[in-house]
Amino acid sequence: MFGINYRVRNKLGPFYWVFIGIVIVILWGLLIWLYGMSMLTPWGLIYGLLKNIIFHQSNKRYVPNFNNIPGVEFYDLSNYVGHANGWQRKDRILFCVPLRDAAEHLPRFFKHLSEMTYPHNLIDLSFLVSDSSDDTMNVLLTHLQQIQSQENKFLRFGNIEIFEKDFGQIIGQSFSDRHGFAAQGPRRKLMARARNWLGSVAIKPYHSWVYWRDVDVETIPKTIMEDLMHHDKDIIVPNVWRPLPDWLGNIQPYDLNSWQESDAGLELADVLDEDAVIVEGYPEFATWRPHLAYMRDPNGDPEVEMHLDGIGGVSILSKAKVFRSGSHFPAFSFEKHAETEAFGKLSRRMGYDVVGLPHYVIWHIYEPSTEDLKHMAWMAEEEKRKIQENKIKEFYDRIWDIGFEDMRDEWEQERDSILLNIDYTVLGNNHRDKIVVDWSDNGDDSDVVETEVSDEQQPHIPADFDPNKN
Repeated sequence: MFGINYRVRNKLGPFYWVFIGIVIVILWGLLIWLYGMSMLTPWGLIYGLLKNIIFHQSNKRYVPNFNNIPGVEFYDLSNYVGHANGWQRKDRILFCVPLRDAAEHLPRFFKHLSEMTYPHNLIDLSFLVSDSSDDTMNVLLTHLQQIQSQENKFLRFGNIEIFEKDFGQIIGQSFSDRHGFAAQGPRRKLMARARNWLGSVAIKPYHSWVYWRDVDVETIPKTIMEDLMHHDKDIIVPNVWRPLPDWLGNIQPYDLNSWQESDAGLELADVLDEDAVIVEGYPEFATWRPHLAYMRDPNGDPEVEMHLDGIGGVSILSKAKVFRSGSHFPAFSFEKHAETEAFGKLSRRMGYDVVGLPHYVIWHIYEPSTEDLKHMAWMAEEEKRKIQENKIKEFYDRIWDIGFEDMRDEWEQERDSILLNIDYTVLGNNHRDKIVVDWSDNGDDSDVVETEVSDEQQPHIPADFDPNKN
């Protein structure tokens, strides 16, 4: 019994049964600890063992095998949830880029893209070209051909898709057109339609993350993916600023669409029309919300997080499950917001984390407004005027030098002969050396002779003296 043969049992004598009893007690205690007091009965023991077998079988994952069925693909979405260390877990990212009249920005965009440290083979690119009047499509194809034909295959990207669809966008692409107050509501709704269209056709079952990026970003860290991803948030955005010319203050917060809700914002939403869209940064809508952009400290910790309600669309990293579960960019007024700001609010309503990094900054390009362009034109004209004025001054200075000889040396030579007829007895000999000439441009005749004659030395002139009489 229990592996102890007959001879050993006889040799142990009474200790054999003690040993057997201890083993039984230990086993029974272990079963009670695992399955509860029901194990005190034989039926309870049988029930517990059967329950454990059934429970183990029910938790064993069933993975169907479709390898032998042509055209069938199977994806277990629990394998594509997005991890904080996605670059190590081989999480695949969908990189979504809406494009409109973006030809001039694409060279800079692809430079940033090629320098990213996240494994390129794990990044799928998806572009939507819409309502463009420039050469965006051809420039895009040229750059894609360049990056995908590199000898180093590790620098090439994964799957690349290009979609072309117009949405009837009639608002101009200048800074003032895009950021004018009147254009904000209609523009945001059209942009939301474009984003939703791109996301709906581009997101695949094997994508763990979705990254939205504007094409007109000037400076961005090479580690942007890892820097955002390791926070392991459902939705996360960086702070966005932009450089300015010195005469405008050098730098400025750019994206004011990332914010926390305020009481004033909620009160404003209650009194607006059903289809109204609140936009930040305009005096027409005073919401007094805390903006991510204004929370920046140049010396702050870039890891600090700030919970947000609305977010901007310059750079958004989101787990793919957020979109799979139904969140999107509302192309209508959702809680009086649209597009990315409404996406943040909707996702929060669905229970997802939405955060921003106030001290982690990327830089948008500087785009002059209409007023900036007017001022820049005035500055250019003013610069031309000053240059012309300096040229005229230099010309007249040369004419002056040519037209008037320097007589100082000649004066020193002829001074005594010129002053020969002066009666120094009247002036006094001590005034002989005080006769000076002012050679400066501002001099006048009153400074030619400097005299200090006392009243006693003045000649006596009769009261009835008339210089016109001989």
